[in-house]
Amino acid sequence: MPYRNLDVGWLRIFEAVGRLGSLTRAADELGLSQPAVSYQIRRIEEQLGASLFHRQHRGSTLSEAGETLYRAVHSGLERIDEAAHEIRQKARTPVIRIFTDYGFAAFWLMPRVADFRRLHSQVEVHVVASQGLEEGVEGFADAAVLFGKKGDFRGDAHLLIPERVVPVCSPAFLARFGPFADAAALVKAPLLHLDTVGKPRWLTWTSWLAAHGLSREVAQGDLGLNTYGFVIQAALAEQGIALGWLGLIDAHLASGTLVAVGPEIAREDCGYWLVSNHSASGATLALTEWLLAQRMEKPVYQAAERMTC
Repeated sequence: MPYRNLDVGWLRIFEAVGRLGSLTRAADELGLSQPAVSYQIRRIEEQLGASLFHRQHRGSTLSEAGETLYRAVHSGLERIDEAAHEIRQKARTPVIRIFTDYGFAAFWLMPRVADFRRLHSQVEVHVVASQGLEEGVEGFADAAVLFGKKGDFRGDAHLLIPERVVPVCSPAFLARFGPFADAAALVKAPLLHLDTVGKPRWLTWTSWLAAHGLSREVAQGDLGLNTYGFVIQAALAEQGIALGWLGLIDAHLASGTLVAVGPEIAREDCGYWLVSNHSASGATLALTEWLLAQRMEKPVYQAAERMTC
């Protein structure tokens, strides 16, 4: 006579009784009555023709047959739960984590991410910002936009924005302290500095002035700030002259809330680079390809005088 396969609807009930050693506690965990749990256990034992538990006054312990069945059921349920979790994760709305610094996030990335989300409403984009270059970014982000030189990144990194820098201030500040006929005239003006930890990867006032054969210590009236957004806000508030990264502050230059007051310096080997995780999902690839297409946009501002270094 052929064996009949077991009805597997009892798996969680048996596993809970075996794990907890109590019909009552298993019933509480599963939201069932104790008689219902006891009935299911008896049905399993009838199908197997063996006792699965030693009934005791203070609970139930697995018999030898029960131990054999419990090992198989417990292991099987773990694999089923893992598979269900994996399926649910894949069925969820795709989520992309992209890492960058505060300035790039605020001035370049966020306006474009808004456009991307309108085109790809099924994708969630989480922007993670920090002022420093994080080690092991690929471990927690699907993609990153990082500032540095080409040699700082993998060979498959893509340049989004080359470094182009021009001094800027508000029109009211220019009216009060200007005009600034040349780079040398900026030496005496209040300057706004972006504070950095370690060796700066981007142009600073020290390196910008040095490119013009000038030098200057931090002077009274200067202001140091720890994020680029604060630097630009200080410039808009007529606190001094900031170094403006073209590609980030173009909207302010186009609207006239900031004006250029010195020559541009360009470093073609430096800038913001897009780096994707090697195991990037289809949603991440869609975002990175879309961001790369945005770099083809025509710059809002073209400097009249430009120096390459």
